[in-house]
Amino acid sequence: MFTNLSLRASRKSIIITTNLSFDRWEEVFGDPVITSAMVDRLTHKAYIVDMTGDSYRLRETFEESGKII
Repeated sequence: MFTNLSLRASRKSIIITTNLSFDRWEEVFGDPVITSAMVDRLTHKAYIVDMTGDSYRLRETFEESGKII
């Protein structure tokens, strides 16, 4: 993944969605040096949209079932 990211990062747009914060990516990729380099390349000139809060799907499920969350 690092090689593909490095080749594309300066040429084309990249969109990545994840439910893990950057500080947890090492758990997935294993190598802290490579992970740090990937995050560095991804966040350079990036728009980061951090969406935190309650799940609207979970809320809808409880509302439809009549249960209160």
